Amino acid sequence: MNNQGLSEEEIFSYLENAKSEDTDYYRVLSSMCTHPHKIAVEAHRLFIEANLGDLGLFAGAHRLEKEVIKMLGELLHAPSIGTPSGNSFDSSVCGYLTTGGTESNIQAVRGMKNLVNAGKKDVGKIPNIVIPESAHFSFDKIANMMGIEVRRALLDSELKVDPASVESLIDTNTVGLVGIAGTTEFGQIDPIEELSRLALENELFFHVDAAFGGFVIPFLENQYPFDFEVPGVTSIAIDPHKMGLSTIPSGALLFRSPSFLESLKVSTPYLTTKSQFTLTGTRSGASAAATCAVMKHLGREGYVKNVQYCMHLTTKLVEEAREIGFEPLIKPLMNVVALKVPNPDLVRQQLLKRFGWNVSITRNPRSLRLVLMPHNTALDIEEFLQDLKKVTSEL
Repeated sequence: MNNQGLSEEEIFSYLENAKSEDTDYYRVLSSMCTHPHKIAVEAHRLFIEANLGDLGLFAGAHRLEKEVIKMLGELLHAPSIGTPSGNSFDSSVCGYLTTGGTESNIQAVRGMKNLVNAGKKDVGKIPNIVIPESAHFSFDKIANMMGIEVRRALLDSELKVDPASVESLIDTNTVGLVGIAGTTEFGQIDPIEELSRLALENELFFHVDAAFGGFVIPFLENQYPFDFEVPGVTSIAIDPHKMGLSTIPSGALLFRSPSFLESLKVSTPYLTTKSQFTLTGTRSGASAAATCAVMKHLGREGYVKNVQYCMHLTTKLVEEAREIGFEPLIKPLMNVVALKVPNPDLVRQQLLKRFGWNVSITRNPRSLRLVLMPHNTALDIEEFLQDLKKVTSEL
């Protein structure tokens, strides 16, 4: 730290220099995040000092968080309970805003484990969860943190988890199942209804990781069952800072009923509230405000347009890629494309080195992974395919 403070001009010059080292979303085809909506940015600024870790001091920010959870509950078909009058209904879903999918997944599995420890199920020395091979790497962190065994079920020919493989891995020490609604690598949706049946039959907690797909699947032309409408789904992770167009970090974890959230409760004797259910103590009220603002501003109609735009780019990419000889591994369900190319690792390297394109590689099978986000344009797609053709023709 310097002895004397720098001027604002010097500070912002320093920051602008650092910012120039960041990758702008221009020519990025690998990220599931994008530019936040301007409404979200302004709302974030307005609540920048709000700490949702001490709810009594920031009642306004807390109210916005509850509004977001209610809107997400409606979006994800949360179960409804009648009021005493029987004239109206209210969502019984509960949850809170997290920093993103990793935290949400950690908390869901922590809930599974806590329920087991509370006597919900008799398990042996090491509890286990069954997840798809396509699950996010956050589950590797979970295994390391919690001392549980993570069992990985095989995928089928369409790169969705195979329910028969999941069933074969369940034993008396299994505490929960995980399904993915919008896999990070392939954009696939696991057979949630079949996994739900397995969860119900075995009395297991069933968590759906819809960090990316949660703001895509409800707005697609074709409908896919993945949320609380499926009876065995216990919890859902969804990230507004991805296709929800909120600011980073904005994630959410929703539970079917308060009893599951209760399993995460710890006392907080020094705060204005007596307990917390969250993983982090200090939490951003700004993210809650940003998410609330953008969801209310766009509404369902706005999100439909957002998804339609990205799906239009996805269709354009697949069709024009085929014209120059490149096929997708599978038909894309959402705005993620796995493209079959020769020597994908070298192609990725050359695309970045020669043309500045940021793309990524799927693990198994290896292919070019492309995510079509709101920051991309039709011209981007055309230029990318021209550059892809040049790179592959020279290999």
